[in-house]
Amino acid sequence: MIPERKPTTMRRVVKKDPIRVDGVRPRPMFIDYKDLDLLSKLTNRHGRIVSRRKTGCQAASQHAVSKAIKRARFMALMPYVGG
Repeated sequence: MIPERKPTTMRRVVKKDPIRVDGVRPRPMFIDYKDLDLLSKLTNRHGRIVSRRKTGCQAASQHAVSKAIKRARFMALMPYVGG
């Protein structure tokens, strides 16, 4: 006889958007490419941009983040690869 499994309920933790200030989305959505503290939190140790799933960013925030990171890389403020 096979024992019955307990029903598992997994709760999804809703992460807060790190770009929002006091719960309000800044308009227009702009992230300063010179803000290296924020941008380094949104990249992993290999230098890759962290996905929306892990950061909790919304779509508009994530687009602004990726633009800012790419600008910072081009201006040689951030490395293209970690190391």
